[in-house]
Amino acid sequence: MGFFERYLSVWVFLCIVAGTVIGLVAPEAAQAVGQLQIAQVNLPVGILIWVMIIPMLMKIDFSALSEVYDQRAGMGVTLAVNWLIKPFTMALLAWIFLRHVFADWLPAEQIDSYVAGLILLGAAPCTAMVFVWSNLCNGNANFTLSQVAINDLIMVFAFAPIVALLLGVSSIPVPWETLILSVVMYIVIPLGIAQWLRARLRRQGESVFNTALSRISPFSMIALLATLVLLFSFQGETIVEQPLIIAMLAVPILVQTLVIAAVGYWLCRKLKVRHDVAGPAAMIGASNFFELAVAVAIVLYGFNSGAALATVVGVLIEVPVMLWLVRMVKQTQTWYQAGSGAGVP
Repeated sequence: MGFFERYLSVWVFLCIVAGTVIGLVAPEAAQAVGQLQIAQVNLPVGILIWVMIIPMLMKIDFSALSEVYDQRAGMGVTLAVNWLIKPFTMALLAWIFLRHVFADWLPAEQIDSYVAGLILLGAAPCTAMVFVWSNLCNGNANFTLSQVAINDLIMVFAFAPIVALLLGVSSIPVPWETLILSVVMYIVIPLGIAQWLRARLRRQGESVFNTALSRISPFSMIALLATLVLLFSFQGETIVEQPLIIAMLAVPILVQTLVIAAVGYWLCRKLKVRHDVAGPAAMIGASNFFELAVAVAIVLYGFNSGAALATVVGVLIEVPVMLWLVRMVKQTQTWYQAGSGAGVP
């Protein structure tokens, strides 16, 4: 276990504090970095995501992708959780917490907007950050890539109808620029770079490849922590100005993330899916495509709307919560394999 992994909880807490302080002390600088974006895709965060996911993408062996079919049970779990369960449980949790449990403490005129933002978040499936979570829980790289690709394809056709059904809106604008740019920037380009590096290093020998991979892997964790600092710096003022509202919006998102991850992990165990597939399956279900959710919220409800704020809260809590889930997946590996009868490959 590396230095950063050993004290990860401490580093995450320090990065959250540092990001919030930067957002308060130097809001102009934080906002300037936050506005370096194209179609709601932040470029500095995008570059950090490259650093995070390229080591994972270097592990992908296209010659072995046919083996993914053998893990069709894991694929079925992921697809069912993402599209048949997750959007609807998010709508239910938003209704329970925002319209009932916390209704007296929330501005009444914004409740509908908050609920809409959470529904948008729940309907937007995983994106490139899943490669990070999969890598951290020692997941199967080929399975993760295939699942991200399949989910992105389904998202093109299913996202708008599901959101329209849950929001009762007849026409949902799909921000195609955000969708296409995210896929190209977070998957196509880093995958191309990773595979070029993989081919070049492997020509020098397997030991050279493994040594290079072990040397660059720590930069993934550094980039992840830097991303956490940036995300919280972008919202430093908002966090201080509306801490209670942010905390209340975070509750249904947190419950949703934990429940969806648990359901996916449990189903994989029942279906005797390998642990290196079950980990990514749980992560894929729990993670969200926050760029898409934020973009649609802004288009539908406005930049300063409750819906936009709700999706941003989802962005803020995703990294620390997903890191905790990664730890749980790794710590329960023995329990998982004892019950599933599925070992490591």
